[in-house]
Amino acid sequence: MRQEEQKTAGKVSLDDLFQRIQEGEIKDLNIVVKADVQGSIEALRQSLEKIKNDEVKVVVVHAGVGAITESDVMLASASNALVIGFNVRPDANARKVAETEKVDIRMYRVIYDALNDVEAAIRGMLAPKFKEVILGRVEVRQVIRINKMIIAGCYVLEGKVTNNGKVRVVRDGIVIHEGEIDSLRRFKDDVKEVQQGFECGMTLENFADIHENDQFEIFNMEEVAVE
Repeated sequence: MRQEEQKTAGKVSLDDLFQRIQEGEIKDLNIVVKADVQGSIEALRQSLEKIKNDEVKVVVVHAGVGAITESDVMLASASNALVIGFNVRPDANARKVAETEKVDIRMYRVIYDALNDVEAAIRGMLAPKFKEVILGRVEVRQVIRINKMIIAGCYVLEGKVTNNGKVRVVRDGIVIHEGEIDSLRRFKDDVKEVQQGFECGMTLENFADIHENDQFEIFNMEEVAVE
């Protein structure tokens, strides 16, 4: 256990980056970048590498298109890097490995937010007001069309679905929509939540481009208490 603690204790995180820089532990801030399209990668890489600081240099050690994979996380672990994802999500294996290896994965929908967080962390001014809490993950097993309504026949893979949660639609690791749940049903009944291992029907607000095998991430944003 001690070896594991020693192995993960030195991993870089945006949360303690400023302190590590001040203590002289970090001279290069290594970053692995994954994004939905090549254009986003180039914009992120160029902008990140333009961030100037006398004590630390931002280095993009790897950049690629598509979901964040186990190999991305292992590379980040080996090079003591952060992983920044733009409009992409980690697959199941990547999430598990990141937890084990203590790799900090940050995901964004706006490039400016990613750059702002990195710059703020370098200057010791990163103060998140909200954090994302994943409630559950579901898989679309069937798409049902009734009149003009598109219903996603889903199976809850992890956690739970709540009717007041936010939903992120992920297809092949790429985020294609974020929004609200319109309705959540078990058989013909409207319900407040559905737990792991059960099936449910879902409709989404203002979004109907649902395919079989899409993954829905159900999440909430919680306010972070200021110490």
